[in-house]
Amino acid sequence: MTVPFIGYADRFSTRPGGRIAVKVSSALGGSYEADLVRVRHGDPNPAGPGIRYVPVPSNFAGTYPGRFQPTHLGSYARIAAPGLDTGDAFTFVARVQPWLLSDQPRTVAARVDAAGNGWRLTMKATGARLSVRLGGRAASIAVDAPPVTRRWYELTASIGGGRLSLEQRALAVTWGAKDSGAVSQASDLVPPGASGAPVTIGAALAGDVGTDGFDGRIEDPRLYRGQHAAGGAPDAGDPDLLAWWDFSRGISTQAVEDAGPSGFAGELVNLPTRAVCGSLWTGEEHCWRHNPRHYAAIHFHSDDLGDAGWETDFTVEVPADMKTGAYGVRLRAPGYEDVIPFYVVPPKGRTTAPVAFLASTFTFQVYANYMRFNCDDAYKARRKAWNAYPYHPDEHHDFGHSTYNFHPDGSGISLSSRLRPIINFRPGYLSYEDLRGSGLRHYPADTHLLDWLEEKGIAFDVITDEELDEEGLELLRPYKVLVTGTHPEYHTPRTLDAIQDYVGQGGRLIYLGGNGFYWKVARHPELPHVVEIRRGEGGIRAWAAESGEYYNQLDGTYGGLWRRNGRPPQKLAGVGFSGQGKFEGSYYRRLPASHDPAVAWIFAGVEGETIGDFGLSGGGAAGFELDRADPVLGTPPNAHVLARSEGHQDHFVTVPEELLTHLTTVTGEKPEDLIRAELVYFETAKGGAVFSTGSITFCGSLSHAGYDNNVSQMLENVVRRFMA
Repeated sequence: MTVPFIGYADRFSTRPGGRIAVKVSSALGGSYEADLVRVRHGDPNPAGPGIRYVPVPSNFAGTYPGRFQPTHLGSYARIAAPGLDTGDAFTFVARVQPWLLSDQPRTVAARVDAAGNGWRLTMKATGARLSVRLGGRAASIAVDAPPVTRRWYELTASIGGGRLSLEQRALAVTWGAKDSGAVSQASDLVPPGASGAPVTIGAALAGDVGTDGFDGRIEDPRLYRGQHAAGGAPDAGDPDLLAWWDFSRGISTQAVEDAGPSGFAGELVNLPTRAVCGSLWTGEEHCWRHNPRHYAAIHFHSDDLGDAGWETDFTVEVPADMKTGAYGVRLRAPGYEDVIPFYVVPPKGRTTAPVAFLASTFTFQVYANYMRFNCDDAYKARRKAWNAYPYHPDEHHDFGHSTYNFHPDGSGISLSSRLRPIINFRPGYLSYEDLRGSGLRHYPADTHLLDWLEEKGIAFDVITDEELDEEGLELLRPYKVLVTGTHPEYHTPRTLDAIQDYVGQGGRLIYLGGNGFYWKVARHPELPHVVEIRRGEGGIRAWAAESGEYYNQLDGTYGGLWRRNGRPPQKLAGVGFSGQGKFEGSYYRRLPASHDPAVAWIFAGVEGETIGDFGLSGGGAAGFELDRADPVLGTPPNAHVLARSEGHQDHFVTVPEELLTHLTTVTGEKPEDLIRAELVYFETAKGGAVFSTGSITFCGSLSHAGYDNNVSQMLENVVRRFMA
């Protein structure tokens, strides 16, 4: 089902004087209105402040004609190769590992011109097939040898010399399988050798769009003159070699290199996965950089999406004096509305406030279009009653899904692009039907904090993960205070280094989330719109990376948990991920350390021993994902553990990296005792300090009782002290 009215921007953020290109698709017919709003509060819950937009004058505001813009899913390699002449006889060879087989043929490789003339090698549940078409004539042969998923085969297809020949050879024995075979028949059909049509690997072309995409891995596709014998390793010195697309080259890029004599290079479309084990992988090497030939495969998926490729409908010209903050392009048509978020960050090299709010855009991107399989009748009723954002990724699959989901072939999604509509990156989007609150995550949940800052009159700049990754410590250095959102989970080495250095050189960090600084992600300078996650050993994982595939393709470094990379969150924030449950919140109880005169200022005006037994996120300030202090993992010895959560529901569990067995933990504590969030404060060098709340739901409590509550008071005490 297609979303009838939606758009996306080419960037998540820009500076004053910058530009945002907006792309819109409408299946409604007629025109639509567009204008600019500042997004102050993105929670539609009627029990809270509600959705708050502040209209902003803009250069683009006006009426635009609607048009439908399709999205084409599926990855493949495209080699233009206009000078590639295969003559009157040629052979194509490739190794393939199918991951999803059906009755429908899926393209391994093809060369078909605009008139439909050419050849196509496919695979389906019954085996490989070679098809040839010339004018109104067609011929095909098929091997009757059902392949086994996730097993490697060498396919050899020959055309010319009066015959069509095809062999499917299993590269390893699978007991009980009859998965090898060969077939040959007479045929005088030979596609034009110098047709000029592109060669495609992993899909065929229909016009300029990939179709019938292959779900699986392809390795060493190559073309030879004449009839070429099957078997044997590729050899660049083979006199019959026409082209050899060696996927072990340029693994960190989207380029396809030709190791053959003529250099017929190509490009990848829609972000297939590289740095995956090929047919040569033995387990002796786990880093692709050390032996690229063991990683000479590319994993293609029929639902990959690197860039929706929509045309620009209008451009937002950001004035040179625009205030930093969260903004949105608001699109309106009769009965429909869409707000496309973006941030305006300060001019480069300047600050406009003492406080910087770090928007967790890498985390937003990793979760982009997350299918949670929770869009049931109760969720839909809540969504309708609150006039919340009306779409859910469970219902719409046109724009790809999240790295928390699987591809159709069962492999985990490891790459995420922001150049597409992102349904859950919207004000008013509900992640859950939260019976005790709003059920917000990520972008809309962070507006609880932005609204509170404005309500309290605390001036702040907004920066995002992208600027921090590109500029590092210099971006943070001028600020007195750095404040995170509710879930700064995903970080590159550069963003983590910058925050760590900022704290170590006198900066003051307020970590207002849970499960933060947890997973390591990668970027590549040629693909600034893409982030990558390899879900390696340990952690609560939506899927597990395959053995030998823990190293990122984009930067070549070991992925997975930051804890597995020697940087537990406790080293930075004093607390780290410890327990998780459903989207429900509880409260904190003050500990004796909170009554130490040295930290009495944190609790000035805070009454009672319990904190945060209320809120718009799960009904309490301590919930869903919980972080705790741990000296062994890096919580400094001068840290004050001020309060600890209690009263969590039975569905909360200890995270896997803390468990040795079902009964024992790394720390020696009982597993159930590790289910806790802790408020922690400690001081660093040169007047620096860290205050951490250890809970994703904390910010949902800020607006309770008209912003007059103990969570709000405590945070205001910390922010103003850190600013002073």
